Amino acid sequence: MAFRGKEMMKKLMRKVGGEKNLAPGVKESLKKCVPDSRIVMNRAKRGLFAGKHIQFGNRVSEDGGNKTRRNWKPNVQEKRLFSYIMDRHIRVKVTTHALRCIDKAGGIDEYLLKTPYHKMDTEMGLYWKTKIEKLYEELGQTEVVFFTPEEEAKLEQDFKDMKLAQRAARRELRRQMHGGSSKQKQTEQGSADTQETAEEAAKILSEGIPNEYAPEDLVANS
Repeated sequence: MAFRGKEMMKKLMRKVGGEKNLAPGVKESLKKCVPDSRIVMNRAKRGLFAGKHIQFGNRVSEDGGNKTRRNWKPNVQEKRLFSYIMDRHIRVKVTTHALRCIDKAGGIDEYLLKTPYHKMDTEMGLYWKTKIEKLYEELGQTEVVFFTPEEEAKLEQDFKDMKLAQRAARRELRRQMHGGSSKQKQTEQGSADTQETAEEAAKILSEGIPNEYAPEDLVANS
C-alpha cells in the first residue's frame, strides 16, 4: 500500500474509533479498495463527489485554432441530506452527479450501502459508508418488541406527563433564579392586600356592628 493509502487508512481508523468498531472483514476490504495511485484533489476529500474531479484541457479559438490551457471544476453544492439510520441530517458537500446518484438509489443510506468500496475515492465517503454499515449491523441484532394499543396509549400519556413535569420544573427554576418578574410581584402583592381586606371584613361581621352605629340610634338622633 502506498504512503497516501496508509495515511487514509489511519485517518479512517481514527474517525471510526478503532478496528473494534468495524464489522468483520471490513478492514481487509478497505485495504484492498483504498486508492493508491489515483490523485484526488483535496477538495473532494471533504465531500461526496461520485468520481467527478477537476479536469484539464485546452480552450480552442474559433478563428485560428489557438489552444490555451484551462480546467473544468465540478459543480459542488452544500446540502443537508437526511439519514434514516442516524435519524438526523448530514451536512455534506456533493456534486450534482452525486445528488442524482443518491436520488436514484433512494437516499444517502442506500447510496452509501450500494456503492462499492473501490468507487468511494474520498475519505468522507469511506468514513460514512463504514459507519452506516456498522449501524445497520447493530440494528439487525436488536430485538423487536410490539406493544398493544392500550400499552401504547399509556406510554404516550406517560410521555406527555413527563413533558409537563419538565416544563413546570424549568418554570420553577427560572422563577427561583430571577426572583420572579415585577408584574408577578405586583400581582402577588395585590392578591395579599385583597386577602387582608377580606379577612378584616369577615372579622367585623363576626364581631357584629357596634352599638353607636345601630339603626334605631341614628333615627332618634335625626
